[in-house]
Amino acid sequence: MIDEGRPCSEIAQQMHAVEKAITNAKRELILDHIDHCLEGNQAEQPRNTQAFKDIARYL
Repeated sequence: MIDEGRPCSEIAQQMHAVEKAITNAKRELILDHIDHCLEGNQAEQPRNTQAFKDIARYL
């Protein structure tokens, strides 16, 4: 787009759309991982708790 000489507003709009798509994909990945961790049995609880803490840093 830059090479094509498109207006800055169009470039900014596209960048915003890409950022939003990445944020949404990240959120889905994190929520899926959290669901997976919480479904584990009690024997896995300490490991799941740590996995939850690890992934929560990215929220």
